Amino acid sequence: MDAAAEKAPLTDPDSFRHWTDEKFRFSDTDMVGHVNNAVYATLLESGRVSFLYDSKHPLRPPGHDFVIVRLVIDFRAEAHYPGRVRIGTRLAALGGRSFTLGQGVFGEDGTCIATGESVLVLIDHESRRAAPLPAPLRERLMAL
Repeated sequence: MDAAAEKAPLTDPDSFRHWTDEKFRFSDTDMVGHVNNAVYATLLESGRVSFLYDSKHPLRPPGHDFVIVRLVIDFRAEAHYPGRVRIGTRLAALGGRSFTLGQGVFGEDGTCIATGESVLVLIDHESRRAAPLPAPLRERLMAL
């Protein structure tokens, strides 16, 4: 894992190599007229899914899947419809059975409007329990 990226704040777009683009829908707004807080969990999910489930280079070992066990979102600026956002995703920490993804949501003008951290575990399909992260997966995660 790149030590500089690991220590860079999630508000720094230069710390991300993996990007996902999304646009706001009218239904994403709330009574105050800004993008509702619940929408950010979906935006972060889009970034995570794009990062973890690339059809050309899947990370998931056969017979296993990723499950999110913790999600933290920090709201940093208002966003309004219409608009587009870019979600940066990177590895933030790597453990024996879990890993943490750090994410930043950036508006069209480059403003960081939200950051998030997601802790994920690898589960075995049969046992439905957390499984150790195999060495090939750990290496691929660190390379991303």
